[in-house]
Amino acid sequence: MTRSIRVLFAIAVVSATFWIGASHVAYAIDQTTQPALVLPDLIPEALARNPELVAARKQWEAATNRIVQARSLDDPTLSVHLWNFPQTFNVTRADNSIFGLSQNFPFPGKLALKGEIARRSAEMTEQALRAKERELVARLKQAYYELFLAHKAIQIHHAQVELLRQFVEIANAKFRTGKGSQADVLKAQVELSVLHQQLPVLEQRRETTAALLNTLLDREPLSPLGIPQKPSLLPIDTTIDDLHRLALNARPELKAVELAVQQSEQSRALAQRQYYPDFNVTFQRFQNFQAHDGFGAYVAMTVPFAFWTKPKYDAGMQEAAASVAAARAQQHTVENLTRFQINDLLAKVRASEQVATLYHTTILPQAVQNLEAARVGYRTGKGGFLDLIDTQRAWRGFQHEYYRALVEREHRLAELEQVIGADLNGKS
Repeated sequence: MTRSIRVLFAIAVVSATFWIGASHVAYAIDQTTQPALVLPDLIPEALARNPELVAARKQWEAATNRIVQARSLDDPTLSVHLWNFPQTFNVTRADNSIFGLSQNFPFPGKLALKGEIARRSAEMTEQALRAKERELVARLKQAYYELFLAHKAIQIHHAQVELLRQFVEIANAKFRTGKGSQADVLKAQVELSVLHQQLPVLEQRRETTAALLNTLLDREPLSPLGIPQKPSLLPIDTTIDDLHRLALNARPELKAVELAVQQSEQSRALAQRQYYPDFNVTFQRFQNFQAHDGFGAYVAMTVPFAFWTKPKYDAGMQEAAASVAAARAQQHTVENLTRFQINDLLAKVRASEQVATLYHTTILPQAVQNLEAARVGYRTGKGGFLDLIDTQRAWRGFQHEYYRALVEREHRLAELEQVIGADLNGKS
């Protein structure tokens, strides 16, 4: 090889080594200076500030204020009757004046049932709020661990860069001593270029995930965030039957459909009360010109049992009965769906847990051993450079798969906690 080619090689190797080392050092400094991002600290903030929850709370407040309205009497009616004006039509003097005050009174029990129906509606709105809270917590956890994965991907990238820097040094040393080839150095440079091309994509993914997490927290999308913590592999020590019972008692969606059944039954009771009459009570004061004044009263009632009005109330009863049956069927559907989701998500959690454990205890240690063996083999001339590159790629891929399995487990666990309506293993 000519002297000029050797000089160009040296410049390329030094430049690549400088870029790799500077990038790795900068990322290491960035990792140590950023504070830890703790998930349990984020959940109360999200529950307090997220605008979706703020809107849901206001809807619950509005539904609560409908209870008093539903069980209140109608407004009373004040009436004035002026009779027998003189021929001069003097409105200040009528022969007979009647001042009345009337009030409608539904049949006893109707207003109470209307109030209970409104109360059940408010309680269903509250359960919708609780379900929205569980959904938000699940989304927050998933975004948090996606950010953890994005940070890990960049960390793995820089570790691979540092590893390739060592490969470049080995290949360059062998090339200078005549035991290696120029092709090995070029292959290392190509591999470095590929890694360099991947970094902007990884950083963009991290920024997008951080923006999503900030949005759930009602922060500015570019607000700084710390480094997420690595998820643990604490096993779920609750049996499947216990999870089913826990969901039946805690899941907001199940409570909501149960309240819907109660509301439908109360609506049916109210429809049955429509067969009974409502009343109107009126008190009157009579003022007569040049005659004795006096008081009066009368009571009126509706006639819902007339043969031309009864079919209307019969249809109302049939409608209410159908609503009760539909609500009970919906309750059964949600219960069955809940059992299926628990079984499905628990199986996915345990499968991801087994995969992550296998990578941690077996595959990654073996990959490290293979990588070290390939490096020693190439250094001593017993292995090729392509074997070294392939082993390095496999190690990088296994690391990605390991952390992806960890994050996948947390995603499914967050969904499982949302379905159950409670946290597991004391997790936030």
